[in-house]
Amino acid sequence: MSYKLRCSVVGHEKDVRSLSSSHFPEGSFVSGSRDVTARLWTPNEQDLGFTEGLCMGGHSGYVTSVCVIPPDDNYPQGLIMTGSQDNMIFAYQLESPEPVFRLTGHEDTVCALAAGKFGTLLSGSWDKTAKVWLNQKCVMTLEGHKAAVWAVAMVPEGGFMLTGSADKSICLWRAGKCELRFLGHTDCVRGLAVLSATEFISCSNDATVRRWSMSGPCTHTYHGHTNFVYSLAILANGQDFVSTSEDRTLRVWRDGECEQTITHPTQSVWSVCCLSNGDIVTGSSDGVIRVFSCEEDRMADSDLQKTYEDQVASSGIPSQVGDLKKEDLPGPDVLLQPGKKDGQTIMVLEEGKVVAHQWNSKEFRWVQVGEVVGASGTTAATSGKTLYEGKEYDYVFTVDIEEGKPPLKLPYNLLEDPWLAAQNFLHRHELNQTFLDQVANFIVENTKSAQICQVPQSGFQDPFTGGTRYVPGSQPGTAGGVSRGGADPFTGQGRYVPPTTRTQQSTNLGGGPDKESSKANQYFPKFSYLSFDQANVEAILGKLKAFNKTLDGSVQEEESALNDLQPLILGESPSTKQIQLLQKLLQWPIDKVFPVLDILRLAMRSKAVNEYFCCENNGKDFLIHLMNISRPDSPVANQMLSLRVLANTFKSSAGEKLMAAAQIEIIASSLVCKDSATKNIHISLSTLLLNYAIYLYHHGNMEYKSQCLSAAAEVSKVVTDPEANFRLLICIGTLVWGDNGCKTLAKSLGILQYVKNQASVSDPPKVTECAQLLAKVLY
Repeated sequence: MSYKLRCSVVGHEKDVRSLSSSHFPEGSFVSGSRDVTARLWTPNEQDLGFTEGLCMGGHSGYVTSVCVIPPDDNYPQGLIMTGSQDNMIFAYQLESPEPVFRLTGHEDTVCALAAGKFGTLLSGSWDKTAKVWLNQKCVMTLEGHKAAVWAVAMVPEGGFMLTGSADKSICLWRAGKCELRFLGHTDCVRGLAVLSATEFISCSNDATVRRWSMSGPCTHTYHGHTNFVYSLAILANGQDFVSTSEDRTLRVWRDGECEQTITHPTQSVWSVCCLSNGDIVTGSSDGVIRVFSCEEDRMADSDLQKTYEDQVASSGIPSQVGDLKKEDLPGPDVLLQPGKKDGQTIMVLEEGKVVAHQWNSKEFRWVQVGEVVGASGTTAATSGKTLYEGKEYDYVFTVDIEEGKPPLKLPYNLLEDPWLAAQNFLHRHELNQTFLDQVANFIVENTKSAQICQVPQSGFQDPFTGGTRYVPGSQPGTAGGVSRGGADPFTGQGRYVPPTTRTQQSTNLGGGPDKESSKANQYFPKFSYLSFDQANVEAILGKLKAFNKTLDGSVQEEESALNDLQPLILGESPSTKQIQLLQKLLQWPIDKVFPVLDILRLAMRSKAVNEYFCCENNGKDFLIHLMNISRPDSPVANQMLSLRVLANTFKSSAGEKLMAAAQIEIIASSLVCKDSATKNIHISLSTLLLNYAIYLYHHGNMEYKSQCLSAAAEVSKVVTDPEANFRLLICIGTLVWGDNGCKTLAKSLGILQYVKNQASVSDPPKVTECAQLLAKVLY
């Protein structure tokens, strides 16, 4: 079924430049506008409309970009992020219209935002850079584009990020390095959307949408739009998408073809997003947000549909084909012939007027989309938005300063103070200050008639024009400082409570080098996983038998059967029967199961046992059960032994795969153990993090490395045991080794001070030496 109007949402006073679906309340979305506000819109229960749930202020320039960071333990309803012409990024919670914190660092308009995992934020700016933010700090600046970065996107796997620029290129980044540059667009790249871990799409001022493989090639070019394409959004199936354009349309693309074209009664359709229920939301230059649905019960009634169609038909369309010769145009009879494809537009001479009609393939009819009221030139001229050095301006004047020398370009937006724009022009071209009043008055004189109108009579209007502009001589707005509040997103609620038990020493960590390590640095990076191997077989079996005697007969085992578990403890090849017995014993009461966990810890070193518990069929249930029997109200021994089981799970490929897939949940739930005063808990937790660091060293992923590094930073604040500190230092060293992005993140998390403190410890020497080496790496 085709999409039809659901409702029009009125509230913004000027262009709606950006949209993003929101997690809370369900079915809601966020909009950013030239009216210097962002707003949250929530669905009405009584009708098909939306109500303004929150109006967010604080910016001193128009809001050019919005996105929503998913919920975490610090912000259970997520965060609304806004980027602005004032070069700032603000963060809002649903409870307040005032920002909870601000991010500063960009030197020009923040025109693109994208949210990643673990609270990561990616921003793009006219200052030609993109920045990665975590924990309210910039952890990476991506430099390499030669013009404004108009579009950004986060790839769900592999730690990759995408940026699109006015330099016509798209860059694929990993760990702060440009891994690949995509070329093909012939004009400014305006939007990006990720289809999967292997594909993405882009849109451009060249009026095309392109589909790309992450490995480089452009696999398809979508033609249909007739002007700048501004925005993209992915439909629910993850492969089809929608796009919006300066040609006044929203287009729905399925299976490589334009399936539907929806014309708007306004000039610029700036932005688009898709809601969780499949509805499509657009933001336009008339300040109106429109929602379209393909579900009949969410479509507006026939009267509203007719009103919308009439609005489209009565709107004026500046011509995009140069000077029209009316005598060459067909008459109304041409409308008796069907169109060739959806969205096809023809101009018809009707009673002396030139009227545009668009083919609707779903309804098999021509729809009047407006009267052609003027002519302008090519795509750039048609839009009326002048690009200068990759940025959009209302005007780019050509100024003759001195006879015999080439004229200079003077860019200007109506929101600017003319005197400030004139001053910047003088500085840029090293001109005499005496020209200031002359240049400023030139700007005022040539822009004083500018005003916003829905259907301009001569040319198109730039997105940044409007009735509000600075009074000459006034000062530009300034923004506040950066809030330092907020906790680390990875230290949320967990399930583990620390216990006390005997320390098990791991192999190859007492200061001895890995064979791959250099002589100068024998500590990190660490290449092989650590495990907890030592065991008192008699003590473990003795406790197991003692608990077995106290159990109800229905779960009690024969003592001879328990003796058969000895090969598991010794790491010998077990039989299927022995593995199944171990699995059965894991169902013992929570206060009796810890000796079983101790056997499991040792048994996980066996490939057969590891594969049995970590295979695709058992792995998920295995982890859930492990977390359940080590919850906060369980015996403390369960906590420590569960951590050690997890650490030893890395020893075989099946376990390594399972641990990698569940990293987010495992680290988050394990972190509560850091508050224990027991050194053995700290050693176990530090070892678990170190094993994750070793995995990530071989399978680098910036987002996952960021989670592990942030967890290590939290643990470093509480551990006091030398062995735990030693393992934590090696964990950090392995994560940051050869990764400048991780080094920057480590310093932003305050890890350098922790390392300095450890470098001053006199005993044991291995802690001091390791910390001193790590400090040199971080400096």
